[in-house]
Amino acid sequence: MHKHDLVYLTEDASHDAAIEHINEEAFGPGRHTRAAARIREQGPHDLSLSFICTDDGETIASVRMTPVMAGDVKGHLLGPLAVRPSHKNMGIGRELVRIAVEAARRNGSEAVILVGDPPYYCPLGFEKVAYNALAFPGPVDPARVLVVPIAEDAHQRLKGIIGWRA
Repeated sequence: MHKHDLVYLTEDASHDAAIEHINEEAFGPGRHTRAAARIREQGPHDLSLSFICTDDGETIASVRMTPVMAGDVKGHLLGPLAVRPSHKNMGIGRELVRIAVEAARRNGSEAVILVGDPPYYCPLGFEKVAYNALAFPGPVDPARVLVVPIAEDAHQRLKGIIGWRA
């Protein structure tokens, strides 16, 4: 059995090519047309809250966090989260989510929002956002809009447009 030497690191510019390859492998060419991708196109993600996982020095997974205004909430959009097929079902994605959410909490974020599968993300602390509460720059399934509310009143203020913030 192969022993894995997993290390979690803060993303830096040297990881860009590997992350692009991982995301292409995971989501294919249609990934740029998704509503969440349209938000990410509005401005850069926050490198200090984005993380990678390496195995024996090779980048095998990543998660990015993009600063957003979601209604009146200053939060972060989590994603994309992707793990190389060779390393799936090892808990790497869950650990990257945990690290990123904790970093956002320490950084003063009021909420971490994503569009994803509730069965995967809800056990990691995400909750459903009120149906159609947030207007994305493109179609999105409202049942897949999830949040980790960090500010006490985050759910009540998650109403309106979601977009990139400086």
